Amino acid sequence: MNSVEPIATKAKSKAKSGIWGLDNILSGGFSRGHVFLVEGAPGTGKTTVALQFLMEGARAGEKCLYITLSETERELRDGAASHGWSLDDRIEVLELLPPESLLDSEQQQSLLYSSDLELGETTKQIFEAVDRARPDRVVLDSLSEIRLLAQNSLRYRRQILAIKHYFAKFNTTVMLLDDLTADVADKTVHSVAHGVLRLEELAPAYGAERRRARVIKYRGVKFRGGHHDVTITTGGLNVFPRLVASEYRTNVQRRTVSSGIAELDRLLGGGVETGSSTLILGPAGTGKSLAAIVFVVAAVKRGERAALFVFDEELGLLFSRMKGLGIDLEAMQRSGELFIEQVDAAELTPGEFAHLVRRRVDEDRIKTVVIDSINGYQAAMPEENSLILHMHELLQYLNRRGAATFMTVAQHGLVGDMKAPVDVTYLADTVVLLRYFEALGSVRRAISIIKKRTGVHESTIREYRIDNRGLTIGEPLDGFQGVLRGVPVYVGEGQPLLQERSA
Repeated sequence: MNSVEPIATKAKSKAKSGIWGLDNILSGGFSRGHVFLVEGAPGTGKTTVALQFLMEGARAGEKCLYITLSETERELRDGAASHGWSLDDRIEVLELLPPESLLDSEQQQSLLYSSDLELGETTKQIFEAVDRARPDRVVLDSLSEIRLLAQNSLRYRRQILAIKHYFAKFNTTVMLLDDLTADVADKTVHSVAHGVLRLEELAPAYGAERRRARVIKYRGVKFRGGHHDVTITTGGLNVFPRLVASEYRTNVQRRTVSSGIAELDRLLGGGVETGSSTLILGPAGTGKSLAAIVFVVAAVKRGERAALFVFDEELGLLFSRMKGLGIDLEAMQRSGELFIEQVDAAELTPGEFAHLVRRRVDEDRIKTVVIDSINGYQAAMPEENSLILHMHELLQYLNRRGAATFMTVAQHGLVGDMKAPVDVTYLADTVVLLRYFEALGSVRRAISIIKKRTGVHESTIREYRIDNRGLTIGEPLDGFQGVLRGVPVYVGEGQPLLQERSA
């Protein structure tokens, strides 16, 4: 990302994690010479974070040591290979096994618990390895083994303190991994560690599992709080920092841009402003996607770039449908003027989507953004109740970057009183309302502007038609009453409706 640096710039005293998003929420990385705890249930990505942490250190020329009490060295190297990584010579893997004497039943002592011997021997092996290697970065995997050997909280705390003070002599940055399988309620290490990062995994009723990260504690550092979406892909773990729009304050020169359709511009009081958001609201089939895409076409004609994020429609069908209306989206995409992203709501997290939009706006200098639709965006978070907050931050961010944003929402019903699955009208700067109505034995469509914060707009209702020439908007329906109810009454004179036309 080449966007404005949020929170704080990276400090020279920080050890980078090798994960851009994680360094972002940690305000630069892990403070050197301290002990950090990374905790989470099995499968949340702790080992992946640890490997990326060590590989980043190796790239910087630091000595790195991975001490494993649970996984074998072969399992670690196989896991790294699955991401396309190769642990080089600067990353030493120490596989701690119980001493042979403790595994031999004939040599086990009856006066001492074997756990006492194992704990002391394990700690001794750790200290010897550190004293020999003098590493800059160390990962200890996992604390559950030490907790089980300690048997009680007091001995466990003393053991962790001993490990912490020993590492401090070498100014080593330490990452302790805890899989929370021994005692979830034990917060002993939380008070000892300099910082605590928790990784979580959620299983929605449908779709892929969702992962997230949260910094619980970080002494002396203003970290980015709250939950942040996480994904694990081939190539490692990715963290998508929660978007905070207030961190991105820039002076944007706002201007009015045309839709390319004179009648629509008149309805809008001249057009829409850059740095504002427009919501296009209406039932299925009223042409919400087309109404948003006409602004994309106008932007491309002005020599600008645009981005279209499609949740609800398969791209092949969208291309074919738009081509039948005289709009060649494929040609715009091939020329690099239009970026089109097919968004799978069942697989993409809200944080990942926000990151995707931000990357297009920042890296490709996109000034026109279409999200089609909010219904699909809501489907991406079926068990979350923060859609409005997500949308608020995303729209504020896009406004501050000077982008003109267009969103569509499908309402339930066809005529009369209709409901939207989510009310985001108060977030949008402009709201365009599309409606069906019946007149002279035909189903027709009407368009009106019900809100515009950035200027004066027409209060009229106009009929519009969709055909092979695209979107055509007629004169105001002055002679009708009750258009928005769906069954208007004609009270005027003459024929104010749009006439059928041939291709």
